[in-house]
Amino acid sequence: MLVIGREIGEIIAIDDHIKIKVLSVEGNTVRFGISAPRHIEVHRAEIYKRIVEHLAKQAG
Repeated sequence: MLVIGREIGEIIAIDDHIKIKVLSVEGNTVRFGISAPRHIEVHRAEIYKRIVEHLAKQAG
């Protein structure tokens, strides 16, 4: 795992197409802005887990 420290307003770039910007830090909460092409789905981990579980149930 790569660990990167960033300050508010700074950006992390993942290849040429995905950018993650630190918008705010309030206590234990960090807010990010994520820019990615429409064909790349971006989900919080708990939502992604539900999607995977739902698809597994549909597949049987």
